[in-house]
Amino acid sequence: MKLFKAGAAAAIAVTLALTATACGGDDKASADGGASGKKDKIVIGIKFDQPGVGLKTPDGKFEGFDVDVATYVAKELGYQPDQIEFKQAISSERENLIANGDVKLVVASYSINDKRKEKVSFAGPYFLAHQDLLVRADDSSITKAEDLNKKKLCSVTGSTSAQNVKTKLAPEADLLEQGGYSDCLTGLENKKLDALTTDNSILAGYAAQEKNKGKFKLVGLSLSNENYGIGLKKGDTELQGKVNTALKKMVADGAWQAAVTKNFGPANYKSEPAPQITEGS
Repeated sequence: MKLFKAGAAAAIAVTLALTATACGGDDKASADGGASGKKDKIVIGIKFDQPGVGLKTPDGKFEGFDVDVATYVAKELGYQPDQIEFKQAISSERENLIANGDVKLVVASYSINDKRKEKVSFAGPYFLAHQDLLVRADDSSITKAEDLNKKKLCSVTGSTSAQNVKTKLAPEADLLEQGGYSDCLTGLENKKLDALTTDNSILAGYAAQEKNKGKFKLVGLSLSNENYGIGLKKGDTELQGKVNTALKKMVADGAWQAAVTKNFGPANYKSEPAPQITEGS
């Protein structure tokens, strides 16, 4: 009788241990974006306030070119749309989100440069934009970057665009850095600011919004080349290779051009062809 009880107790202990192990495995799979075990979800950082690029709508949906790219890449990695969790990635926090493991990828108008590559790795590039200026539609005083001297210029904290103007083109510009482009746009509309600078793709998205039609215009400059890349954990060459393969497929099967047309076409924005992938090669 005692032997039976001891055997039963041992069997229960083994069963409980196996159950705990199984549960732990599922948690890990969910936490690391499916890198080990079942692919429950993948967390991807995007912008929430960039119309045409990355936008969270009032009803909680996500739209924009970066969202389409992220969704396509996730599919190629084995995740369906309902397995994607989009997390806000403001410019100044993109490296931290990746380094801390809060996201698996960042697809957020993330320009590739050497300083950022010290902290993260990139796949791509998948899009080439150019820095431009957005001004009020009735303002004819700004036609070139040098005209920003003595004027109030806005961009977002962590963006390379404003510093590019301030250090190279208009050193006497009065630079204001905000948390998001929407804050800059409000100041521009209220005439508290004279210009907003960032990539022309982002500016075109704002200008094309129904509520902004007729209020703003692009100056039409190409102040820099901004190659958008997909940020990921530094040194993760396996994931980098998989994402690059997905991007190449997206261009080859026409999905890339379809996303460009859908998201930027309404603003009459002329995009560059899909750039050659250079990261990781």
